[in-house]
Amino acid sequence: MTNKRTQVVTKRHAPFATNKPAAGSPHALHGLASFYEEGPQTASGEKFDGHKLTAAHRTLPFGTRVRVTNLTNGRSVTVRINDRGPFVPGRVVDVSYVAAETLGIIDKGIAKVKLDVVH
Repeated sequence: MTNKRTQVVTKRHAPFATNKPAAGSPHALHGLASFYEEGPQTASGEKFDGHKLTAAHRTLPFGTRVRVTNLTNGRSVTVRINDRGPFVPGRVVDVSYVAAETLGIIDKGIAKVKLDVVH
């Protein structure tokens, strides 16, 4: 009888996460913003709250503060990244409902925006 041992190696996995700034990609700072109103929990583990100035971004680290500027009307708002997404081609950020109100995108649902990392 042969004694075989199996060793399992696990790695911590953080899908879509990176410590690199968005400025590394020329397409990361401009695109479409959309908004979302519901969800039990964010990817960061926080409870989703549409009344807070938060947003979802595919790669920016959680806690990053980003100024989102609506290029159509010039309105802007600073949000904190606490979720992952959007996963729709061409969209660069999903903002909370209250942030979407501030940006003036509730009626259309999406807007062309510029993102500036604040902190």
